[in-house]
Amino acid sequence: MNFTHGITHTPATSVIRDLIDSLLEYVRLYWVDLSNTRRCRVIPRESFLQLMESNRPGVNVGQVALGLVYLTIAEGFHPIGEYLYVPDLSSLRILHGVGKSPIFGILGKFENKSPEGKKSGVEVEMCPRTALSRIIREVRTKCSAEFLVGFESEFILLKSTNPVVSMNVHGWSASAGMLNGSIEAEIMEEIADSLQASGITVELFHPEAAPGQYEVATGPLPPLEAADALVYTREIIVNVAAKHGVHATFAPRPFMYSAGTSTHAHISVHDIANRPEFRKAPGELSLLEKAFLAGVLSHLPAIAAITLPIPASYKRAVDGAWSGGTYVSWGTENREAPIRLTNVASPNSRRYECRFIDATANPHLALAAVLGSALAEMGAVSDGSGDVQLEVQDAGTKPAAVMTEEERKTHGITKRMPASSGEARSYLRGDGQLCEVLGKELIEAFLSVNKTLEDALTQDQFEDEQVTRLVEFY
Repeated sequence: MNFTHGITHTPATSVIRDLIDSLLEYVRLYWVDLSNTRRCRVIPRESFLQLMESNRPGVNVGQVALGLVYLTIAEGFHPIGEYLYVPDLSSLRILHGVGKSPIFGILGKFENKSPEGKKSGVEVEMCPRTALSRIIREVRTKCSAEFLVGFESEFILLKSTNPVVSMNVHGWSASAGMLNGSIEAEIMEEIADSLQASGITVELFHPEAAPGQYEVATGPLPPLEAADALVYTREIIVNVAAKHGVHATFAPRPFMYSAGTSTHAHISVHDIANRPEFRKAPGELSLLEKAFLAGVLSHLPAIAAITLPIPASYKRAVDGAWSGGTYVSWGTENREAPIRLTNVASPNSRRYECRFIDATANPHLALAAVLGSALAEMGAVSDGSGDVQLEVQDAGTKPAAVMTEEERKTHGITKRMPASSGEARSYLRGDGQLCEVLGKELIEAFLSVNKTLEDALTQDQFEDEQVTRLVEFY
């Protein structure tokens, strides 16, 4: 196999040229690193066309691109070499609202530049998008199952980051948050217009509970497409806000007197083999749905290291703040449980709302952790080698925090969620099965980057300085 890479100057093929509209002058090649920083290379149209016609399309990117640049070296993660970042044409979208005119956005995967002698060959184990793609394939192959995922993107519009000042103060879903002629209303309508013009379905948008906070809910997609669309959604949100001189932040809870900011994931489980024993019935979970739930619950404290990755995440994930609470639990229409089962009576629209995810988490890695945690349980019921044991029972609409100790014991609610990012990292290190599913090299890199990120975000002496650093970073 020829592993040469780079631009080869040959006549362009009509297939690629037809893909790029002559009005679009630039392509942004995006990736999201392990600190959930969106990064990109901007490639002029002609160079991109030449690149895609080369023997091995891709751009050189330092291995440090998956971490926190130079900061991670001190923590034992030594990304000195280079990767080839390969565009994935299936992720290509025309993005509106990001530049003066529409541009192409495209994500890809990291590959080893010279794979000879590498155990993994071309594939880079530390690439979150590659890990998610692999897990999706395994679920389909081993479990004959697929997922649909929709996200709620919550964010806060700020007039200033130093000091941190919100655009306004309004109540949850209050129309006062989008008054006619206001900058906020103009921004939100332009965000929705840009998303829809970019091919991302907007189901609704509205003011949220915190000062200057808003939410955009986007429609369900297969997991990889959903994570890609979330990257583009965030990019459109911050760019449209910046166009109006406003800073959009996804920080978990910059105002401690109000609710926090999250990225709830709505996940539905589907049997693609149409097996009678896995059929969904009104008001009753199917075997695959139970297996998914059991798998996620059993690994939830470890998953939190990835889905609630920074110290500020745990200022939001508390009891009594509509954030999922601090107990490993689930409940039908229960917004104070990490996992909320919703629309249980409707097999076609039934889904799990995963409330233990915020916007500081890498979306590809977060979905890989959630879906990967259910792989063993779903595989066991699919091949008949195991049965579903739901040790944690439906809490209904009662929060675990207000239950008596006896009530919690009756429901099998015996474990707490981690209370800090450091505790969450300990849970992840100790969860051998989840580490194996995600890939040990990826987990080691993530843990190193995550500890360095924590130190970077908490380096300031005073709370207001830490909040400024937080909202400017996220």
